[in-house]
Amino acid sequence: MATAASPAVPVCDLRFGQVGIANVRVLADDAPALYETLAERVRKAPQLFARAAVVLDLGHLPQDLQRDRAAALLEAVRAAGMLPVALAYGSRHTEDLAQSLGLPLLAKFRAAYEPDATGAPTAAPAPSTPAAAPAPAPGVALPALHHAQPVRSGQQLYAEGRDLVITANVAAGAEVISDGSIHVYGSLRGRALAGAGGSEQARIYCRSFHAELVSIAGRYRTFEEIPDDLAGRAVQCWLEGEKLMIARLER
Repeated sequence: MATAASPAVPVCDLRFGQVGIANVRVLADDAPALYETLAERVRKAPQLFARAAVVLDLGHLPQDLQRDRAAALLEAVRAAGMLPVALAYGSRHTEDLAQSLGLPLLAKFRAAYEPDATGAPTAAPAPSTPAAAPAPAPGVALPALHHAQPVRSGQQLYAEGRDLVITANVAAGAEVISDGSIHVYGSLRGRALAGAGGSEQARIYCRSFHAELVSIAGRYRTFEEIPDDLAGRAVQCWLEGEKLMIARLER
């Protein structure tokens, strides 16, 4: 694929959803620039992004995006080293594109379709999926999910609609996810994704920081090498605007 100079304005951003699949929100119909952006991500963190399953969100592109242009964007993602597995959100046109490209349409909730003749939006029914825990009554928060066993490599632990408290270690290659905050009273060596439902007030706390990735409400940071002032330390992670902050906890 032909390459292009790094674009002056972002052509996409990349965030993690509640099941740990990367969501590539395409912001410009520019396949070469998309390739350059994602290839750089793969180069910097191959253990995280190489052959990673990603969902493409085309909702910010023109609604008349043609199939060949969408196919070019998909090929740019593949050429960069990632694996597009679905299209996300969108209108009926997006669903038509997904069908013509042989991809599923995935979203936590499908977007409202175009207004009907009365001007009211017509929404597709949300897919039926088993809940990890019963929904709380209005105004009542679920208690934190407490997990006392080590989270081993390859395991994924998800606390839906609540905080997650782990009183053991999280191994490299493991993934812990929470719609609220995450507390690890041990070593954190895998991935921790807090605020998976979109809460920007969520935080991550751990006693010994060695994380591969931390994310809050989709904003993330990866680590090939932990900074000396954070490695093995007790830390907290939080959001300030769009920036994910990490700092040592004072004792």
